This record gives sequence, structure tokens and C-alpha cells, in this order.
Amino acid sequence: MDVRTRNNVVVTGREDGPALLLAHGFGCDQNLWRLVTPILAERFRVVLFDYVGSGRSDLTAWRPQRYSRLDGYAEDVLEICRALDLRDVVFVGHSVSAMVGVLATIAEPDRFAKLVLVTPSPRYVDDGDYRGGFSQADIDELLESLESNYLGWSAAMAPVIMGNPDRPELGRELQNAFCRTDPAIARVFARTTFLADNRADLPKVPVPTLAIECAQDVIAPPEVGRYVCDQIPGCRLVTLDATGHCPQLSAPEATAEAIAGFVES
Repeated sequence: MDVRTRNNVVVTGREDGPALLLAHGFGCDQNLWRLVTPILAERFRVVLFDYVGSGRSDLTAWRPQRYSRLDGYAEDVLEICRALDLRDVVFVGHSVSAMVGVLATIAEPDRFAKLVLVTPSPRYVDDGDYRGGFSQADIDELLESLESNYLGWSAAMAPVIMGNPDRPELGRELQNAFCRTDPAIARVFARTTFLADNRADLPKVPVPTLAIECAQDVIAPPEVGRYVCDQIPGCRLVTLDATGHCPQLSAPEATAEAIAGFVES
């Protein structure tokens, strides 16, 4: 199967610019990058895609065995890079895709120049002195709610994840993205996302890294951003004056400028 078709790959921007590969988070698709893409496309070659099971990807290619692990999503990324012969690419991963990027750069470090982690979390569940933001009971309840009533979960959680209650249209956009996802696929992706633990992978990251966090984010609180940067050698941390877990929608100009400034530095 052609990878470009399978993952609905879209390439835009400057053909002679550095390549940015933008990866979306759980329950989303490449459309959530639509506000930052025009800004970045003025200076870079921007590659967008949907993970198998998301957006306009080929759903027939989805296999629970592969996509019950973040390594399966990292393999999607690497196969896209091979198909487009991308070299010195800057991987920009939002939310769970931050850890997908970590795994991809470790697997094939020669293919990547830099790594940008947007609202990353290596583990959502608290563990001893580590604070991920949720107890195991919280995550169990979240997954149980998602599995029993996915549309109801989407309606309840999208505004919480997005934040910005004064801008309800942002929460509705995220909810609509969730609702476009096949519930059976979403259930597997949710367990893959919220039960993952990639803390041990962070010190292995072989490329310069930027972590972007929001000043207020209930999904990835400030302790998590600091932990990520403390664990990745030479990592830089930027805190946006923004609210919620999706700054590419709530603060697109600041998000794009943070990415561009790091890439060109």
C-alpha cells in the first residue's frame, strides 16, 4: 500500500526549506494544525499526515496489534520519512505524538535534525515522586467512560482538554475531531496513550529538543514539562502564555513562532 495514501500525506510550503513533519495527538487529525501551517509554510517545507485510524487515513490498514503500542505509530512516522526520502527533518509532535517522536528519533537518529514536543507527557499516571497529573484511579475511570460511551466522553472531555472556556468554539472543534474517529479505534488508541510510560526513553533522545508547554494545562501540568526537559539532554523548555492542551489552536501564532525560532536557531 502506498504510504502517502495510507496516511493521507500532504506536503506544502517552501520546497527548498527545512522539512517539518507535524504529528497530531489522540483523537485528532492533521486538521488541528491548520492555523499554524500557513505561518510555518512561509519558511519551511511542511509535511502533514494522519496516523492510520485517524482522519482521512486508510482505515483498512489499521491493526490492533500494531497500534496498541506507541512503537506502531513511530513506525508510521519512519515509513513516511522513507517514502518521501526526508532527511534532516524536524519532527513536531503534539501530546502523545511527542513520545512517538522520541521513539522515532531513537530508532533512526540519522533521519532527524531536531525534535519539538508540544505539551508532552511521558507518563500520565502519578508514580512515587513522579507527578503525571492523574492517579491510576483517574485513568481507569477515564478509560471506562470512554469505552462505555465514547460520544458522551468526547462531549465531556473536549472542553476540559482544550481549556479556554471563554472560547467554547475551540472545545467544539476538538469534540468534532474526536467524534470523527471510529470508537473502536479510539478505545485502543486511548489505552495506548494514557497507559504508556516512556520516561526511560527520554535520556536516549539523540537530537536537539524543544519542549513547548502552556502556562495552564490540566492534561500535562507544568511539573511534566520540567521533568521532560530535565531528562532529555540539552532540552529547551518554552512556556507559552496560553491555556489548555492544544496551543496550536488556542495560541497558533505563539506556537508557530516558538517552533520556527527553534528550527532556525
